[in-house]
Amino acid sequence: MNADLDLLSQRYLAGTIDAEGMTRLNAILAVDADARRRFAEQMNLDSALATQATGWRTEQTSPLPSRPAVRWRFPRTATLLAAAAACVALALWIFDSRHFATVENVAGFTELTPGSPLHGDRHEMPAGTLALVTAQGARIVIEAPAVFQFESAQRLHLIRGRLSAAVPPAAQGFTVITPSGTAVDLGTRFGVDVPATGDAEVHVFEGEVIAHAPHDRRSLRTGDAVTMTTAGHAARETRSAAFIQSDEVHDLTAGLAAGQRARSDAALAQLRSDAALIALLDFETGGGAGSFRTVQGRWPGSRAPEFVEVGDHLQLDLGGERSWPRLTLAAWVRLDRLDAPYQSLLHTDGWAASNPGQVHWMVNRFSTMRLALKGNTLAPGSPEPDSFPDSRTPVLPEVGRWVHLAVVYDSAARTTRFFLNGRFDSESREATAHPARLGPAQIGNWNRTDRKLSGRVDELLILGRAMPDAEIRALFEAGNPYR
Repeated sequence: MNADLDLLSQRYLAGTIDAEGMTRLNAILAVDADARRRFAEQMNLDSALATQATGWRTEQTSPLPSRPAVRWRFPRTATLLAAAAACVALALWIFDSRHFATVENVAGFTELTPGSPLHGDRHEMPAGTLALVTAQGARIVIEAPAVFQFESAQRLHLIRGRLSAAVPPAAQGFTVITPSGTAVDLGTRFGVDVPATGDAEVHVFEGEVIAHAPHDRRSLRTGDAVTMTTAGHAARETRSAAFIQSDEVHDLTAGLAAGQRARSDAALAQLRSDAALIALLDFETGGGAGSFRTVQGRWPGSRAPEFVEVGDHLQLDLGGERSWPRLTLAAWVRLDRLDAPYQSLLHTDGWAASNPGQVHWMVNRFSTMRLALKGNTLAPGSPEPDSFPDSRTPVLPEVGRWVHLAVVYDSAARTTRFFLNGRFDSESREATAHPARLGPAQIGNWNRTDRKLSGRVDELLILGRAMPDAEIRALFEAGNPYR
């Protein structure tokens, strides 16, 4: 049946269908709801591709194959009765295909539950994450705060929020419509970010997408990303960690069901009473001064700062003028893998030879963690290629995921110990080990490309003592959003 339908549909689009073929097509559409849905989606795809090809940029190296726009025309030999039957069939399709998508999984959003059908209603999602599958099999994840509405199984309006999509061949042509442009899939995995203010972004993780801004159309392929503006497209770095994928929603849902948020809150309450606490930033009561986005953190409805542009930062003042012989730094982070030399998690302002012990905590270009104190030197025979200790294991996953980073410094023992997701990674010994000094500091980026942090930071802990391994492990297990 599908093969016959596809052949007749192709002849219809090409304008070569005859009266007999039109009769067969109408007969199929009249009795088969799936066939009506499939036929209409083929019409949608043809129309979308034709629209994108109109006025296509001549400098494109691999333009789309030219395809005719959909014109609801019948060959001269077709009867008026056949035309009327086709209209009736399409009307029936519209009636019974208003079920555009189904909820697969949901974390922290109570208005929808797994199995709920989605029609053409507008949904406002203040918190949480939603995993959907469309009628054509595209898997969609939307992260709050978000406002969205399906126009059809192949067209979704994203007014605000973040969306990731994995689109199989059957759903090719799936289109995301934003206030500043559209993204038309050509069989791919991609993400769309519509912030509360500013222009929408399109990020292609695999395959190809056509980004259509008001005055510009562009083919984007694996690794490409653009901001869609009224003046056209502006290229930017791909931010894959900014988008939640469908398998992660399952793990987030399991974590909530297991009571992880309550355990995390209890652990934070205990830390706030620790006599050695220097700072514990959960960002729930305001992020402080600086330039950054406020987005959802690890938990539905929670807050976290996100750093995107060069110069994005959050200002702090930590620890006064005193020195700290022992220091523990820990944070939950969700960062992109970049070619920038450093992604700076925390750096103090007074980095000078006259001020030894100033602290810089970062992720380097090899995706390993580094703790640098001004004036410190490594012990002879250390494996690190530079003058400061690094973790042994890369700390950033290949795809976006929340990870827990921790480092414990002890100037008396002259050691720096690194931890990834609660597990001890490595220890470095230092020949010179000054007590740590803090004071005015920043999370995020300087106005320089060599300190380019890209991602979110949640629950930054600064403690004036050396946490033992078991306590680091317990801190991770209590705050882990996954199960």
